[in-house]
Amino acid sequence: MTLAEAENAVIDEFSMYEEWLDKYEYLIELGKSLKDYPESSKVDNNLIKGCQSRVWLDYEIKDGRIVFNADSDAIITKGIISLLIGIYSDRTPEEILSSDFSVVEKIGLKENLSPTRANGLVSMIARIKDIARQTVKVD
Repeated sequence: MTLAEAENAVIDEFSMYEEWLDKYEYLIELGKSLKDYPESSKVDNNLIKGCQSRVWLDYEIKDGRIVFNADSDAIITKGIISLLIGIYSDRTPEEILSSDFSVVEKIGLKENLSPTRANGLVSMIARIKDIARQTVKVD
């Protein structure tokens, strides 16, 4: 699935729900689907700065693609990071950097979060972009 297809799938998924309460429930379910995050990875280096909740994000490079792993100590925040890595994990750095992350606006996520959670979302996106920038191949 291409990045655009993954983004469109998320937009379609969110459009099935009319009420934001249902969309929050969906985010919670997404958070529950994250694979187990090792306690040994819950270190300051993996902590995303700017989030009210604690959010850990690490990655590995597999065949030139960035594979993210994440966790949070807050259920909605865990759903948000799960949503993001569901779209952007297993992509090349170039794919990630080519995205404008407008999927967040298209599903109405940012404006339906509290200001502190919206700031956390911005921090999560910034960290994903930073990782992609750090790992992009320079020819």
